[in-house]
Amino acid sequence: MRPTSPSPTNLPDAPRKYMCNAVTAGIHLRRAYDAPGAEDGLRVLVDRLWPRGLVRASAKIDMWLRDIAPSDALRRWFGHEPARWDAFAMRYRSELMANPTPMAELLRLCRAGPVTLLFAAHDTERNNAVVLRDVLRERIKAE
Repeated sequence: MRPTSPSPTNLPDAPRKYMCNAVTAGIHLRRAYDAPGAEDGLRVLVDRLWPRGLVRASAKIDMWLRDIAPSDALRRWFGHEPARWDAFAMRYRSELMANPTPMAELLRLCRAGPVTLLFAAHDTERNNAVVLRDVLRERIKAE
């Protein structure tokens, strides 16, 4: 019988912290326009609008969870202005807590394997996917 390498699933006494770190490490961010990476796993678009100029037939997107994106009003208010980032992040977190169904679906997917959250924004440091990734990691670590 071939030995298996240690992993959270085949170590019955593995600390819960180790298991959470393995799951949170599998949540990646990538622009929807970028080519898929080997570590991407399930590629989930988390924007309310389809990325401009991206052809659906050739897009490497496995799932589109538009209901988890910020509301249209919040998205328009933010307008990707860096000065509004902190307020946007706080308001978006409130929207996520008020809309638990898509969040539960995304948490389930993250527990099942690697997930890459796709977004269209040019700013890779300040966008809804960054907030969403942070909330997902916090929720998983709190379990």
